Amino acid sequence: MSTVVAQSLHVFGLRSHVTNNIFFFDEQIVIFPSGNYCVKYNLDQKWQKFIAGSDKSQGMLALSISPNRRYLAISETVQEKPIITIYELSSIPCRKRKVLNNFDFQVQKFTSMAFSPDSKYLLTQTSPPESNLVYWLWEKQKVMAVIKADIQNNPIYQVSISPQDNTQVCITGSGVFKLLRFADGTLKQTNFQRGESPNCLAHAWVSEDRIIVGTDTGRLFLFESGDQRWETSIIVKEPTSSRSLDVIHESESLIEFPPPSSPVSSIEQIPMTTHTQQQSLPQVFAIAAYSKGFACSAGPGRVLLFEKVEEKDFYRESREIRVSIPVDQQSSDPSQSDKQDVLCLCFSPSEETLIASTSKNQLYSITMSLTEISKGEAAHFEYLLYPLHSASITGLDTCIRKPLIATCSLDRSIRIWNYESNTLELYKEYQEEAYTVSLHPSGHYIVVGFADKLRLMNLLIDDIRPFKEYSVRGCKECAFSNGGHLFAAVNGNVIHIFTTTSLENISNLKGHTGKVCLHPLQIRSLVWNLDDSKLISAGTDGAVYEWNLSTGKRETECVLKSCSYNSVTASPDAKVIFAVGSDQTLKEISDSLILREIPAYDVIYTAITISHSGRMIFVGTSVGTIRAMKYPLPLQKEYNEYQAHAGPVTKILLTFDDQYLLTVAEDGCLFTWKVFDKDGRGIKREREVGFAEEVLVTKTDMEEKAQIMLELKTRVEELKMENEYQLRLKDMNYSEKIKELTDKFIQEMESLKTKNQVLKTEKEKQDISHRERLEELIDKQSRELQDLECCNNQKLLLEYEKYQELQLKSQRMQEEYEKQLRDNDETKSQALEELTEFYEAKLQEKTGLLEEAQEDVRQQLREFEETKKQIEEDEDREIQDIKTKYERKLRDEKESNLRLKGETGIMRKKFSSLQKEIEERTNDIEILKTEQMKLQGVIKSLEKDIQGLKREIQERDETIQDKEKRIYDLKKKNQELEKFKFVLDYKIKELKKQIEPRENEIKVMKEQIQEMEAELERFHKQNTQLELNITELLQKLRATDQEMRKEQQKERDLEALVRRFKTDLHNCVAYIQDPRLLKEKIRGLFEKYVQRADMVEIAGLNSDLQQEYARQREHLERNLATLKKKVIKEGELHRTDYVRIMQENVSLIKEINELRRELKLTRSQIYDLESALKVSKKTRPQEVPESVLSKDVVRTSSTMRLNEQEETGRIIEMQRLEIRRLRDQIQEQEQVPGFHTIAGVRLPSLIDSEVDFEVHTK
Repeated sequence: MSTVVAQSLHVFGLRSHVTNNIFFFDEQIVIFPSGNYCVKYNLDQKWQKFIAGSDKSQGMLALSISPNRRYLAISETVQEKPIITIYELSSIPCRKRKVLNNFDFQVQKFTSMAFSPDSKYLLTQTSPPESNLVYWLWEKQKVMAVIKADIQNNPIYQVSISPQDNTQVCITGSGVFKLLRFADGTLKQTNFQRGESPNCLAHAWVSEDRIIVGTDTGRLFLFESGDQRWETSIIVKEPTSSRSLDVIHESESLIEFPPPSSPVSSIEQIPMTTHTQQQSLPQVFAIAAYSKGFACSAGPGRVLLFEKVEEKDFYRESREIRVSIPVDQQSSDPSQSDKQDVLCLCFSPSEETLIASTSKNQLYSITMSLTEISKGEAAHFEYLLYPLHSASITGLDTCIRKPLIATCSLDRSIRIWNYESNTLELYKEYQEEAYTVSLHPSGHYIVVGFADKLRLMNLLIDDIRPFKEYSVRGCKECAFSNGGHLFAAVNGNVIHIFTTTSLENISNLKGHTGKVCLHPLQIRSLVWNLDDSKLISAGTDGAVYEWNLSTGKRETECVLKSCSYNSVTASPDAKVIFAVGSDQTLKEISDSLILREIPAYDVIYTAITISHSGRMIFVGTSVGTIRAMKYPLPLQKEYNEYQAHAGPVTKILLTFDDQYLLTVAEDGCLFTWKVFDKDGRGIKREREVGFAEEVLVTKTDMEEKAQIMLELKTRVEELKMENEYQLRLKDMNYSEKIKELTDKFIQEMESLKTKNQVLKTEKEKQDISHRERLEELIDKQSRELQDLECCNNQKLLLEYEKYQELQLKSQRMQEEYEKQLRDNDETKSQALEELTEFYEAKLQEKTGLLEEAQEDVRQQLREFEETKKQIEEDEDREIQDIKTKYERKLRDEKESNLRLKGETGIMRKKFSSLQKEIEERTNDIEILKTEQMKLQGVIKSLEKDIQGLKREIQERDETIQDKEKRIYDLKKKNQELEKFKFVLDYKIKELKKQIEPRENEIKVMKEQIQEMEAELERFHKQNTQLELNITELLQKLRATDQEMRKEQQKERDLEALVRRFKTDLHNCVAYIQDPRLLKEKIRGLFEKYVQRADMVEIAGLNSDLQQEYARQREHLERNLATLKKKVIKEGELHRTDYVRIMQENVSLIKEINELRRELKLTRSQIYDLESALKVSKKTRPQEVPESVLSKDVVRTSSTMRLNEQEETGRIIEMQRLEIRRLRDQIQEQEQVPGFHTIAGVRLPSLIDSEVDFEVHTK
């Protein structure tokens, strides 16, 4: 196998003609068919996972998901044979569970499928002429029942199973509506319609036995157990503008789509009605049920929502939403956008989202909550993904500097995609079909070949705008050079070369000639070499040419008339050309010679590309598959084949860095693939520069946006001024009203005060009476309890005596029963012995009789055989006689039969002529009857419509009157509420005025506390600084002591040395009379005191230093011990003062916190009072005085609270003075030498409590 591997990454496209082509897997994941895959798409995370179709599949026909969301059934055609594959969605990746491919009945393809509610059974419908309805037990691949759905071979559009009953089945089709039940191994019809059945396009189960059915004439029917219960029509009037639609009859919520982009319809099975019917009668292609009712399609681009009427058997309009189609900003001619039919509807499991697929390969979604909220406002579908191609994609290209893909299609649109973010960057629709597209290497320009012209266009930030047009008609192929300075375009059999700098035609290449199979010549493929010096072309005439652009002449050519080439590519060095065509081979061409032909194995290669590294080749086939092979090309069948598209591949490309493969096909899908190499060689080409982020913007667009911004700013300023003016006016009005209301409320509050006092006195009286009554009841209860205890004790004694008597009786009875059991066992054993003896004797007698009977039977058998032989001989003789007799009779009958045949032939001719006349007469009668029935039906329907319209007009008049009354009531309520608001605003202001002085006091107290804390911190800093100074001075003292000791030691040593020297000198003086001895003594002195003086000094110093060090150490230790004792004594003296100050501070903090809590409580009481005032005003206006009285009580309590706060303020001031006095004492104590603060003793901080208080006040 090939070492080149391609993995599918993302797909842009939808196959709308697949039955049931969209449904939810869960709330975030949807499943839809695209190409030859089923795509699982996550709506939130935007990732895609793929379920590949079967090998050699010719495309999917129908899908179905089980009710438990666990299994997915796919109907396909593989090599002209139908197949049903069931996948298990819960496994990752999805795996095949069962394949149904062996059928005992005739089938061409399966057109519709449905799972049973328990997901064990599968219902399938085949296409005409068989039209078999098959009921499967799919896990065992067993067919439970097969019947012919329709005898007249009408197409069946949908089959389904009841959501609560496995055996209940419904099918709808052209003139077909049948309900069937599975019983006794077959499907039996349970409903029988009278007259002709309408053309039923879709249906949905709304309950266990109720079905909604939609027809091609815009009618909806509700059937219950096969009987029609309700019917309505959706009548649509087409106005002069094609953008609006009016539903005349019962239409629920009308939802419209953005305009589609394809002129080609993909509805294959459902036949279209005439043009006049389409204008007046919308076709119901899809119905989806949900908890409130159902949704159905109602003509092109419209969906209606119906909701059930409570306690009735029909559905009616709850609200009506009309949506006008917005003008398509991306279309150059929006009026040319054709409308699209809704083919499939699906609700999410939570019924929050509705998704629709249309005949133009588009997916739309809408949030159901928006339709409920936006009553009377426009609602419209949004794209689920992005606008997709709806027809065959004819052009594909990519660039170097940006991760962009350009595609064009027969749906008259050009789209720019981003293959890194998997999004649609730009798209635009045109009046003409686009055949080919090429993207400039920079990603800023494209050249597009239309049916009428060749256009060179700029890719702006939000538009595709042409800046040069060439009169090249029907350009089917174009390509930018690798450097981007040239581009080539095909016109018939001529290749035009243009320059992008001067935009001029610099050369025309002519060489392809002739016609192929009576069709005009087409150049199908153009390829540039790496240095843009050569151009390679291939066409339907079987010619592959290599052109030299400097001379404009052909360098090499290879012509094969029997082959019509589809695509061509060249190796990176341009020495080898690869071409594919109609002869089912891949040709390797070099120097005008075909070096090799690799067979395609029964398919036609339609597109080819080679990697920039030259090691990989990818080809697309006519059946939609992609083949990956390595280069040099293998001789055997060595390649990897991937299922991709559901139609022939039209273009195939690799990105510049060889990481991504891009493929498009006639099914309108664009696939992106990740490319790998199993050999381990690096595919990725290193990029020197990252992707460019620059975009093109025109100067006029920038100026327009700047002008719009200026206009909006001025508008905002004007609105601000206007709003401020209006607010001032309102404030003036409100202030006047507040004054009036305050006077009124003061009077009410005084009356409520008096009433409250009266109620308090009454309450006290009632409390006293209740207490007296409660004491009486308690005494009475205690007496009754004593009586009951006495009675119960007596009863218990009696019951205990009875229990003892019964226990004695039971013991006696048990002894008697044991005796009886023993007697019964003895009698039973004796009876058994007697019976066995009796029956053994009988058995011996019966065996003797049986032997005698067997001997009699043997004798009777011998007699029977003898009689049998005699009877057989007699019968043979009788048979021979009878045979001769009946042969004579048979001859006579034959002769008479011939005579009768002649007579019957004459009678048959007469009978046939008479029967023809009767049939002609009956046909005429039936035709007249049908015409009469049709006319009567039209008359009845028109009468119903007239009555419905009259009823609707009356209902709407009534609703208008009700709404006007409601508006009037709401206005009155609004005025009353505004009055209450003014009053409450005034009260809030007063309360704020009362709160402000307290807040100011709290602020002052906070500032004082902060000052005190700052002083405390300053004292701590001074203490630490003094401690540091003391330690430094002590160190200096120690150093000076050491130096002083050293100097003293030196001084002592020197004094001893001088004394010794004096004695020695005095001894020398004695020899002053003797010069010789004096000389010796002087020399000895010199040697003693000059040469060895250093050694003597060192030795003496060491011993003296040690002694001095020990003495000084003892002295310092004694001083340290005395200082420690002194510090401990002073610490004990001052610790009590510190603790007392700290306790006082803590008590002050507690008092502040309590004050804060009380302030919070007062504020909550004020808020509760305000809310109580609002409620009492709304519900009981006569009870206003009570609320005002309570308000006044709260105010008096708040004033009392303010007096208490003044007292606490005075207490705090006194405490503050005490704290200052204590701080002065501390400073005085700290000035005393040797005083140190107690380590670890710090006053508590008030910062945290202050922060908490500020949070509460806010």
